[in-house]
This record gives sequence, C-alpha cells and structure tokens, in this order.
Amino acid sequence: MQRGVTLPELILVLAILGLLTGIAVPRFQRLADSLAVQRAALEVVSAHNRARMSAVLQSRVLELTIRADTLAIRVPGAPAYLWHAVGPAFDGVALTGPTRALTFSPVGMTMGLSNASYHLSRGAATRSVIVSRLGRVRVAP
Repeated sequence: MQRGVTLPELILVLAILGLLTGIAVPRFQRLADSLAVQRAALEVVSAHNRARMSAVLQSRVLELTIRADTLAIRVPGAPAYLWHAVGPAFDGVALTGPTRALTFSPVGMTMGLSNASYHLSRGAATRSVIVSRLGRVRVAP
C-alpha cells in the first residue's frame, strides 16, 4: 500500500485554492482600503484637535499644516515644528484639498481662511474631513 496523493487530486486541490484566493483577496483589499482611509481621516481630525487644544493651553497663536506627506503644528513664522506626524500618503491614501495653514487663536477659534474640506481616497474607499470656521470638524463618507 502506497501513501501520498495522485496528480489529479493535487491539481483539484490547487484549483480550489486558486478559486478561493481569487474570491477572498479583492474583499480583503477593499477592507484594507476602507480602514486606511478611515485611519487617515481620524489622524487629520486628531491633528486639528491637537492644534486647537495646544493653542488654548499655550495661550498663543499656532498653525496647523495639513499636506499629503505631513501633518504639522508650529508657531507662525518659526522654522521648527512643535509637533509633526506623517501624512496620509504614508499609508497610500491620496489627499486633495487646500494646502494652506489653519491658524488657531489662543482661545481656540480659527482665524482667517479656515473653512476647508479634505478629501481622502484609496481604491474605492473615500472620506471627507470638513472643517468649519468655528473649529468644528466632521468626517463624511
């Protein structure tokens, strides 16, 4: 009596594995895209909240810069950042929206042109981060 599998059995198992992989991989990719976009949106929101609270706690004007490659907080005109993190592009998420800096007053209100909508996308997943002049931030699908 011999042990092992025959060639037709091996081909059948490989064909079934190939079909299952072909069905499962696109679903996991959509899930990964959705999670990456949601994470990037939450990072933009948390950077906004951090800049606002830092301006209040430090009682001074601060700028938040949101770009595809970096999120940064600094004192206007200062060369060094008080805080910075990688932007959405680090996770392969595309960011479209204004590249201007949002300026926060010592009372936490934004000054100047502060309305903004940032659109984040990767694959079929998209989110929008909408910032109001009064400092409210919301994430829309």
